Amino acid sequence: MNIMISGGSGLLGTALTRSLLTDGHKVFILSRHAGENRIQWDGRTTAGWGHLINEMDVVIHLAGQSTSAWPWTAARKRSFEDSRILPGRVLAQAIQEATRRPSLFVQVSGINHYGVYGSLADEATLPGDDFLAQLTVKWEDATKPVEHLGVRRLVLRTSPVLAKNSIILKLIALPVQLFFGGRIGSGEQAFPWIHVQDWVNATRYLMSNENSHGAYNLIAPTQTSLADFTKVLAGVLHRPYWFPVPAFLMRNVLGEMSVLILEGRFCQPKRLLESGYKFQFPGPREALIDLFT
Repeated sequence: MNIMISGGSGLLGTALTRSLLTDGHKVFILSRHAGENRIQWDGRTTAGWGHLINEMDVVIHLAGQSTSAWPWTAARKRSFEDSRILPGRVLAQAIQEATRRPSLFVQVSGINHYGVYGSLADEATLPGDDFLAQLTVKWEDATKPVEHLGVRRLVLRTSPVLAKNSIILKLIALPVQLFFGGRIGSGEQAFPWIHVQDWVNATRYLMSNENSHGAYNLIAPTQTSLADFTKVLAGVLHRPYWFPVPAFLMRNVLGEMSVLILEGRFCQPKRLLESGYKFQFPGPREALIDLFT
């Protein structure tokens, strides 16, 4: 298959591209700079690349500035939106203008769709009203028009991905490695996660199943609090778990961005499990052992 990916140079795009190339697929990355298997675009117009949609079987929209960028100024929050919504709209426009349309569009979104408060969420749960939740709503809506063009669309609401080089894992692991691991805030807040290999496997599993469409939560099936996760991490690294960090300190340092650490709603991958997908790393211990040994 010919597969086009926006945001293909990030952690997820790199891992997915490697897997696809191994199986003989052709992958084309939409990038600011042209190069081998890279198609130059500006993320805002179809000029210079839009016609190539006619040659694609699958389009995957991964583009978007990481919300781990600090601080969350008004300009930064606009950048979070623009880097997701504008590329999504122009991809949908290119598909609308194509004479031969791809059979599948994969829209990657965020597990923050459900907000930070409430009972256990699944794909049928309504979106939250906070900034991150509404960001995912706008992100998903940008590419929804492709469904009316007869293109199968997957919406992958992705939790933070654990990989050897993922920022989130490095941030959590650093104080533990320095013997200062411990509870952050209440510690009871949900910590959503998925191992990068399960993310790639689940994405390809859904891509290959023509009956799969709509929203799927890509999150490990074990509901894990931040305290539970950090305790397991400390055990895997043979470090103590003892040093509490109060919530007010995180809020003073990170401002609104502290919601990424101090708040969280438990979610489940209900539709993914119902589809028959089997997780390679269902719990934090096996995931962390794989990443740190």
